[in-house]
Amino acid sequence: MGNKERAKERRDKRLQEISLLRTIPYSDHQRWWSKETVALVTGANRGIGFEIARQLADHGLTVILTSRETGAGLEATNVLQELGLSVVFHQLDVLDSASIQQFADWVQQTYGGIDILVNNAGVNGNLGTDNSVQNAQMVVSTNYYGTKNVTNAMIPLMRPSDAGARVVNVSSRLGRLKGRRNRLEDEILREQLGNPESISEELIERTLSTFLQQVEDGTWTSGGWPQSFTDYSMSKLAVNAFTRLMARTLSDRPDGQKIYVNCYCPGWVKTAMTGWAGNVSAAEGADTGVWLALLPDQAITGKFFAERREISF
Repeated sequence: MGNKERAKERRDKRLQEISLLRTIPYSDHQRWWSKETVALVTGANRGIGFEIARQLADHGLTVILTSRETGAGLEATNVLQELGLSVVFHQLDVLDSASIQQFADWVQQTYGGIDILVNNAGVNGNLGTDNSVQNAQMVVSTNYYGTKNVTNAMIPLMRPSDAGARVVNVSSRLGRLKGRRNRLEDEILREQLGNPESISEELIERTLSTFLQQVEDGTWTSGGWPQSFTDYSMSKLAVNAFTRLMARTLSDRPDGQKIYVNCYCPGWVKTAMTGWAGNVSAAEGADTGVWLALLPDQAITGKFFAERREISF
């Protein structure tokens, strides 16, 4: 079977799956958006990101689907366009500052800005019960710094509206500060990162720098870091803290220019990132992210959610 035949087979399979999952629409009085509302989803060529893009487009928004690999992104976009959805593709590498700037310039020239940002792009260096930190630098760079840098580039492009712009960061319960089986052992650091008023970019990145230095030194196992999926947990802990920091930083914006920032855990989703070992479908994993992006009365910011319910950091 050639590459074209395999691509067609993958596309047909996706279309069959999607036909069973068409989103139930919001009632008209709840809709604050239209086809002119633009949502950006990073890392959306597969898995949770693809499902978030599909569900947002199914609600009638225009979606910019991005991925690092152009071929994979175009293939995913074609699948959604064949469903009649308003989805466009643009390449974006969240690790490349030049790529981010080029993308931001394109967004401004093409749409003038965006209304929703979903930071989904991420990696996990471990499968099963492994807890290697061999790829810790890549995991932290992608999951935290990628999210931070894309957000900082997009904030100036978030369009004013009565409903407010929205930022949704895909995170994980593994990044919780006080998880019973997976938490920071340093109580002082937990308190600092757990207090929205004391969180700073310097504190977040100093914590990550200390962790990565111990990884390099080979001393990380005695550093009091989370015990499971340590590098991934640390990256998502940083994403959670960054969510609260950005919510606080943007909280003083006047009415009509509000930007609401929240994060959520999609659960243990059956995707390539989990080695297909999850117990939640990609559609289910995307649901809370889409819900947060489209909340009709969005006065919620700086919160952490799972299954459409607020959970603790």
